[in-house]
Amino acid sequence: MKNSNRDLLVLVKDAYTNKEAMQYELQQLNTLLVNFETLESFCIAHEVFDIQKYRILTRRSQLQKIIEKDSLKPFVFICNKN
Repeated sequence: MKNSNRDLLVLVKDAYTNKEAMQYELQQLNTLLVNFETLESFCIAHEVFDIQKYRILTRRSQLQKIIEKDSLKPFVFICNKN
C-alpha cells in the first residue's frame, strides 16, 4: 500500500501505547480513508448551487466538471449536504 502524505491527529486514551500498535492504527485509518476519499463519495455528499442560473447540480458528471476547474465562476458554490 502506498504511504499517503497527510497529517493525522490521533487521540488515544492510553498514553503508553507502543509504537507498533500506533503504526497499525495509522495503517488501518489510511486504509479506511483511501476507500472513502473517492470522487463518487464526494459527489454523494456535495451539491453545487449555481445562483446565476438558479440551478442545483447533483449529478456526478456535472459536479466533476465543476470540481476539475481551477476556479469557480462567481455565485457558484459547492456545498456539503450535511
